[in-house]
Amino acid sequence: MRISLGAAVLLGALVGTGLTSTDVVRAAEKTKGKSELAKGKAATAGQKSAAPTVAQKGKGQALAHKGGVEPVARKGATKPVATRSKTESVAGKAKSAPLARQGVAAPGVSKAALRASKAESDRLAQSHKAAALLESGGYSRGVQRKNLTRVIAGNVDLWQDPGQLAVHSGSALVVPQDGGEPLYEKNAHAVVPIASITKVMTAMVVLDSQPNLQAPITISDDDVDYLRGSRSRLQVGSVIPRETALLLALMSSENRAANALGRHYPGGLTAFVAAMNRKAASLGMTRSHFEDPTGLNSNNVSTAHDLARMVAAAHRYPLIREFSTTSGARAEINGRELGFHNTNQLVSSPTWEIGLSKTGYIQEAGKCLVMQARVADKPVVIVLLDSAGKQTRIGDANRIKRWMESASLSGRGPTRV
Repeated sequence: MRISLGAAVLLGALVGTGLTSTDVVRAAEKTKGKSELAKGKAATAGQKSAAPTVAQKGKGQALAHKGGVEPVARKGATKPVATRSKTESVAGKAKSAPLARQGVAAPGVSKAALRASKAESDRLAQSHKAAALLESGGYSRGVQRKNLTRVIAGNVDLWQDPGQLAVHSGSALVVPQDGGEPLYEKNAHAVVPIASITKVMTAMVVLDSQPNLQAPITISDDDVDYLRGSRSRLQVGSVIPRETALLLALMSSENRAANALGRHYPGGLTAFVAAMNRKAASLGMTRSHFEDPTGLNSNNVSTAHDLARMVAAAHRYPLIREFSTTSGARAEINGRELGFHNTNQLVSSPTWEIGLSKTGYIQEAGKCLVMQARVADKPVVIVLLDSAGKQTRIGDANRIKRWMESASLSGRGPTRV
């Protein structure tokens, strides 16, 4: 029994020290052979002894009870020496184990055995690490953290991460109407020409003077665009109510109507432009400047941030809200009824809820669009400047709308970019 135990210890030592499978088998066979030889000698010794008497049997049973294979155990007393010798040999091999981990094969050990040993070591290390995490509760936290990361990534994809939000306008800004932190901005502090976005400021200055909206104003040669040659359906000499001129300036971006409004301001056009710049300063539009009421002059400049302030202020004027979002109207001009339409096609879209709108274009400014709108049940101001292409600003507005609606559907509030 002690021999069997010794064999088991030897086998464990051989396997634990990384011997090859061939060495293990040979060692096992050698140990088995010695065990059988010892048993054979014990049997021979038993045959040479006389047949046991009853007393001898009792004595034998007592010896057996005391582990009475003492002679065999005594012969096996040299076994620890053999084991120690093997251990020393194994220890010698174990010293080369670090080299094996670094890719250097120990003497007598195949590369395949090294790879298998390394794989087993890695597996055991991972098992020990997992066990430690499980015991400390860290494994559960690790799984939860991984799942949380995956959920956030999913929401980012759903939201269309702003880094991938395809806004093609040169400058862009999406900001809560109440003036909170921007939800999205791109070159929002760049000072750029703003074209007919100017007419929103024109409308505010006109209404601030509390004029008679039914009083007639006349279109004169001074209102003709000789700078860019833009066309107008308001012929020189046409007489229209101030209210009609304001509607056409905001809805259809009528340049002659806007210029005529400025000319009929108390003090004339010069006083009107001065009032525009004072109004801008009062709204905190520190990087804005105006030189005419139409926006045909490229010296009318601002930033997306300044224009967001202007739009939020203009939204407080009921007439500006109404006129800028009217999809179309018919006006009597010189005895003829003419049809006009809104330059922003989105005001007619059933998927948009727009409270204020204005478009603009000159070559220096590109295509521009400002809006107050309710998107994903939140009132926001959208500013898009310097867009290239006929539909770029419209496409950008729709992409921003889908971006915000996706966030709302995912149950997350808008995140500042």
